[in-house]
Amino acid sequence: MTENEKKLLQAKHRLEEAEARDRVKERKARTRRLIQEGAILEKVYPAAATMELEKLEDFLLWALR
Repeated sequence: MTENEKKLLQAKHRLEEAEARDRVKERKARTRRLIQEGAILEKVYPAAATMELEKLEDFLLWALR
């Protein structure tokens, strides 16, 4: 393997690692947002905490029309 091939491979790996870090960061941000939104939902509508997910979805679809 030549020096240029090694550098190219290293650059490729660095790029892949950076993309993986970005995916993790995006996933954590989404998880945090979903938790916060769920907390707001339960605060505004406490019954949501005990409802089945399908019933909650139906209720929200009905209420937001």
